Parts: sequence; structure tokens; C-alpha cells
Amino acid sequence: MANIQKKKSDKGPTPEEILAGFQNLRAEQRALSGKLSEFEVDLNEHRMVIETLKNVNEERKCFRLIGGILTERTVKDVLPALTTNQEKLKEIIEKLHEQISKKGQEINDYREKHNIKFRGIDNPKQDEQPVTSTESRGNVLVS
Repeated sequence: MANIQKKKSDKGPTPEEILAGFQNLRAEQRALSGKLSEFEVDLNEHRMVIETLKNVNEERKCFRLIGGILTERTVKDVLPALTTNQEKLKEIIEKLHEQISKKGQEINDYREKHNIKFRGIDNPKQDEQPVTSTESRGNVLVS
């Protein structure tokens, strides 16, 4: 049995394994993009609240939701915390942009390594021809 498994690994991954790996990379990139969208919404909300509170008396009461608990504070207590959170959100968003770019490069490298083609994008004229099952095992076509 060990010889059979060894022979399998010598051929490299199957097209299904290559496609699964590619889909995993794309899913990771989509998850990062989803997180990025959430943080951008939070950043926009922080920006709107900060702009609103700048024009309010510092001694005025305001309420802040912390860990699901609504707390009563003054504007002068809340505004610096919101500004700090806004700066942290900007840093996180910047890091997520970098991670998404790196993941995109990793996906492109994976595509080149395994010769993955997209129907209609990489070779539009190929769509006009019927797909045959005589393609080599190293190529994967994603539609």
C-alpha cells in the first residue's frame, strides 16, 4: 500500500485538489474583504459621531455602548476615546488592505503555478470551442 500512495504523490495534486486549494484561497480573500467592509462601516460611523460631538458642549451628557452595556458619560470623556478608536480602525483597515493585496498575489502565483485558466477571461475564443476531456492533468479550467 505504501508504494501506491507514493506513486500518487509523485504525480502531484489532482485537478480537484488544485481547484479546492484555489477556492480556499479565494474564500480567505473574500473573508478578509468582508472584514474590511465591516471596519470601514465602523470607521464611517465613528467619523460621523466625532463630527457631531465636536459641535456640542463638552459637559453635555451622552451615551456610549460598551460591550453591550449603555453607559452615561460626558462629551469630553467620550470624544477622546472615539478619536483613539478611529485611529486604530484606520490602522486595521490599512493592514487589511495589505493582507488582501498579499492574498491576491498568492492567488495569482497559485494560478500561474497550476496553470489555472478562467473561461471567458484568459482565452475568450476558447469559449466558442467545445470543451474536451483530453486536457492534461496540470491544467484546471474555472468557469
